[in-house]
Amino acid sequence: MNSTNSRLSDHIIVSKLNSFHNQLRLEHKTSYWIWATIFSLFLWGIVGITATVGFAPTALALEYNKEILVEADFSGRDLTDSSFTKANLRQSNFSNTNLRGVSFFAANLESADLSGSDLTNATLDSARLIKTNLTNAVLDGAFAANTKFDGAIIDGADFTNVLLRPDEQKKLCKVAKGTNPITGRDTRDTLFCP
Repeated sequence: MNSTNSRLSDHIIVSKLNSFHNQLRLEHKTSYWIWATIFSLFLWGIVGITATVGFAPTALALEYNKEILVEADFSGRDLTDSSFTKANLRQSNFSNTNLRGVSFFAANLESADLSGSDLTNATLDSARLIKTNLTNAVLDGAFAANTKFDGAIIDGADFTNVLLRPDEQKKLCKVAKGTNPITGRDTRDTLFCP
């Protein structure tokens, strides 16, 4: 009888251990699925953010070559790498516009408003900027050989690394004043005025 009780007792213990083991396995599986779901949602969140932010459309470069755009309003736009080669832009408004890398080669910008615009690395070669408002404009690295600046307003403009003809540089130094609010550079210093 003792042997039967012992076997029954062993059987009960084994049964309880199996039950406990199965319960632990079930809890482990449940925990695993919860964490796998959380991790999966996290990864999908990152993919979603990357898709919407990482692949945001950039401004398309536009071509306005040889166009007649007198008194056109481009203010506040992003025109990065656009081309206005030989365009007539007399009295046009480019105030507070992103004009990085834009080509104004041989363009007529007489009496145009370029105040507060970013002309970094722009091509202004052979352009007419007569009576043009360049107040607080950033022209860092712009190419402006053979550009005419007669009567241009350059208060606070930043001419850092701009390639200018010496005679145009002297004309600009006569009217240069102010400090650019974006770069903090003095207009006279950026023109190397004496």
